[in-house]
This record gives sequence, structure tokens and C-alpha cells, in this order.
Amino acid sequence: MSGHTTELTHRLVPSPGGRIHLVEQGTGPLVLLLHGFPESWYSWRHQLPALAAAGYRAVAVDVRGYGRSSKPAPVEAYRMLDLVDDGVAVVHGLGEESAVVVGHDWGATIAAHSALIRPDVFHAVGLLSVPYTPPGGPRPSEAFAAMGGEEEFYAAYFQQPGRAEAEIEPDVRGWLAGLYAALSADTMPGPGAPDPHFVRRSGTMRERFPVDRLPSWLDGDDLDFYAAEFERTGWGGALNRYRNMDRDWEELAAFRGAPLTQPSLFIGGALDASTTWLADAIDAYPATLPGLIASHVLDGCGHWVQQERPTEVNRLLTDWLAALPSRPGAPAAGK
Repeated sequence: MSGHTTELTHRLVPSPGGRIHLVEQGTGPLVLLLHGFPESWYSWRHQLPALAAAGYRAVAVDVRGYGRSSKPAPVEAYRMLDLVDDGVAVVHGLGEESAVVVGHDWGATIAAHSALIRPDVFHAVGLLSVPYTPPGGPRPSEAFAAMGGEEEFYAAYFQQPGRAEAEIEPDVRGWLAGLYAALSADTMPGPGAPDPHFVRRSGTMRERFPVDRLPSWLDGDDLDFYAAEFERTGWGGALNRYRNMDRDWEELAAFRGAPLTQPSLFIGGALDASTTWLADAIDAYPATLPGLIASHVLDGCGHWVQQERPTEVNRLLTDWLAALPSRPGAPAAGK
């Protein structure tokens, strides 16, 4: 372990959509950290110092549309191919040729596609919460409609610009608190309660969120940080990721069924719907992730794995990074 971790450094780097804001700590091999919905670079606040202490250059970005990164206006500016290009731009903007990419939630899907599309840049991939599923399958909008039944699946609810924004923006802090609690192990609704991933046809997501309680991993200052970011930026950029899923399905047709062959890692929560609904995807890892080094499902953990279980996730990440095959000419991590 290196005793010198350096301080957090904020910077902006050019990207195809404008600029990407990132926060970095440490020196050594580059590890790029991609957050999910609805979060920011701050979701990796526990991992940055741990990775730096282990001898890595840890870099957490605000994904396009979030935080202090650029927010292009067109919905189609949030297609997967553009987000992959942003990651490549960050790597090159930092003076590097390649990186390990690690993502959580939507960030996991972006990380997986980054490794799939640009294996020359991303030589290993870590996925948190959302398992890898190769491109293809049914058209996403049709799958969402089939899931909803008499209700709407949340991803379908997000499709119409302005609709979810109208629910969230009058009370950003309260909405975030409710969503974070709804998907956290210690505050999620109990068995038999209405599922917060689904919305009544005339209802809102919020009506199924827990009220007046925060999960143990989130204090008032953390919530204030997240809320302030979204109150400043609005929600269009974050929600536009969902509004490109059919476009991605079409544009990634050449990769349908393709496995991810780089060395990989999966960490999920046993109480997370992403893990339980996609259990078949985890079972398929021998075929879809042939380079898988380690897969962990954490008992008693919800969706926000690196924040709910920071110490455990830090250990699993650094153990995996240390086990990666050495690459000719690559700098070694600190010992």
C-alpha cells in the first residue's frame, strides 16, 4: 500500500459533447469510475482514497448531463455511442492510452459497452449492481411495455420528456431521499408492499417511496450535495439516457450477442432488483463474460453497493485490480 494518496483534484477535460468534469486522486494505473442514476462523481467518494492508497490513479467523472459536465440539449446526445466517446476522451485528456473502467448502475452499462466497443482503450471492466447482458434481445420499449401490465415500469415512465421532471423538480431533495431509501437494504419497502419500480397509470413514483427516513449510508450533508447538483442542472440530461434505449438497440446491432472478453468483475446486492431480475444474466457469465475473475453478490445489500458497503467493495475492487494480468509497458500499482 502506498502511504501517499494525494488530495482530490477537480478538472475539466474536452469531450465530444463539450467538457467532462472529473475528480481524481492518486497516481499509478488509471481506473475510470462511472456513476449511475441519479448520482454523480460523489458516489465514488469512498473509493477514490482507497484506490489511491492502493497505488492507482482513481478518476470519478460526472457523466454527460450530470453535475459540472456539459449538458447538450438534444435527447439523442445521450446515446450510448456518445457516452463511450466521452470516456475515451477522458482517458486521452488525462494523457493516458488505456484504463480500467468500473461502473455502477447505468455506469455499469456504459462501462460494459465502453469495453465492448473500445477494447483498445478499456482493458478491464468492473460492473456494480447491473449485470452484463450482451446487446440485442427485444426492443427495449416493447420489453418495458410487457413488464408493466396495468402499471408502468419506471423506465417507460421516464420516456416522455418533461413528465418525470414535473414530478421531481418541485422537491428534488425529497424525491432523491425517497428513491435512495426505496432501493437501500435498510429502508426499502417490505415484502408485499407496492414495488417502487412501477408507477400507477395516474400516479407517481414518489407515492411508493419511504417517507421521513434516510438509509444508514446517506447523511444530510450527502443528500444536500446530490440535491444541490440536480437543483442546479435540472433533470433532462440524466433522464435522456433512458430516452435513447431504442436508439442504442438499433445502433449497436453489430454487437448483438457479443461477449465481453476483457478481465472483469461483478459486484451486486442480494436485495437489489437489478440482481434478482437479471439472475439469468449472472448465470450466463461463463459465456458472456469469459474473462470474469470474480463475481460477488453481497448478502443484505441493496442497490447502492459502493455506498452501502464501502469497506467491502473497496477490498473487492483492490483485490481484483491486483489480480489483473500485467500489461507490457503499463505502470505497476503501488505495493
